Amino acid sequence: MATGMMLFALFFGAGNLIFPAALGQQAGQSLWPAVWGFLITGVGLPLLGVLALGLSRAQGLQDLASRVHPWFGVLFTVALYLTIGPLFALPRTGSVAFEIGLSHWVPQQGRKLWEIGCLALFFAAALWLALSPGKLVGRIGKVLTPLLLLAMALLIASTFVAPMGQPAAAQAAYQAQPFVKGFLAGYDTMDALASLVFGMLVLMSVHQAGIREPAQVMRATFAAGLVAALLLAVVYVCIARMGATSLAQLGLLDNGAKVLSGVAMHYYGAWGAVLLGVMVFLACVTTAVGLLAACAAYFNHLWPILNYRALVLLFALVSFAIASLGLGTILSAAVPVLVFLYPLTIVLIVLAMGQALLGWGAVVWRWAMGATVLSALLHALHSAKWLPAALADGLARYVPGQEAGMGWMVFAAAGLALGLLHWQATGRKPMQLA
Repeated sequence: MATGMMLFALFFGAGNLIFPAALGQQAGQSLWPAVWGFLITGVGLPLLGVLALGLSRAQGLQDLASRVHPWFGVLFTVALYLTIGPLFALPRTGSVAFEIGLSHWVPQQGRKLWEIGCLALFFAAALWLALSPGKLVGRIGKVLTPLLLLAMALLIASTFVAPMGQPAAAQAAYQAQPFVKGFLAGYDTMDALASLVFGMLVLMSVHQAGIREPAQVMRATFAAGLVAALLLAVVYVCIARMGATSLAQLGLLDNGAKVLSGVAMHYYGAWGAVLLGVMVFLACVTTAVGLLAACAAYFNHLWPILNYRALVLLFALVSFAIASLGLGTILSAAVPVLVFLYPLTIVLIVLAMGQALLGWGAVVWRWAMGATVLSALLHALHSAKWLPAALADGLARYVPGQEAGMGWMVFAAAGLALGLLHWQATGRKPMQLA
């Protein structure tokens, strides 16, 4: 239970608060199909990622990704750690903590200096907590997570006791394909990416508890993952519902941070801002701690000459510097990176599960991932507006789901089918695992 609550807190950053709130307002009466899509990428994939890492018998993400090719293993793992670490997700935790929890208390004159000071204090707190990774379960799972859940429960309970209104008609983006829109909105949480990282922290916690036998390790990992997944699902559904019912009182707002702030102020007045500030700080700092610890541990393993504590300090400083650029800059810069890495991560999880259950050979991994890399790269270039218009139009015309951002599934399925045929033709040779 403590490990599962730690995992929930590591996954649940402030982005996980603001994205379902915005989804609820936008989806309105199409809330439930949109929420189901969001739960698949925001809850189902992270759970599968944790389980895939346990089932695969891999020694970490790089070991798992190296089953495609050793160079792919290094490049993909470095890119993923930098994305969920100091380049995007870590700075976002500090920026969101300030924007939602503190910005309305700060005078407009000298606001940037206040922001920098608050970010410095935030990353200093995360740095202190991350310097002792062996104490993460005790500090997060047994202390910070219960406080976070209590703060969220107070706000969520109020929306059930005295609802603000009824959901309105869906906004344009959610009218045609609410499920697909919700599915893609789940990308923003970055939790499927983080699952392949946090999964190792779960395995470490299980081993520290004295559980070594593979079947018992898998049961303990599944139990902890299930605790985290259930908590995430309940919170996401409640926050999305909160957003959907807030439209009558608050009107349509341009981001989930404003939705949460408006709901908190509606129910608790000035004390609502305090409650929201506590909730956001706890959500952000627990995620920041886990990301700092995981990133430093990986790069220490990759280059042992780099000291773990020095790496934690370095990543905290880089995250602080990038967070100082502002939340809008971070969110817009992350989009092309996410639409590239997410398909690769999903396919890697599928391949790991297939390997464990069906014994797929190496050629299956290479065909499936090669096709997915091609499609994801084209989509990322299109998202960054670097893809020639003629090529973008051709893909939209001939690849099903391309315009909705789901065209990579066609490429991945074709690559997987070709890989299985190749594997069958070469005698179903099993993969040699270390």
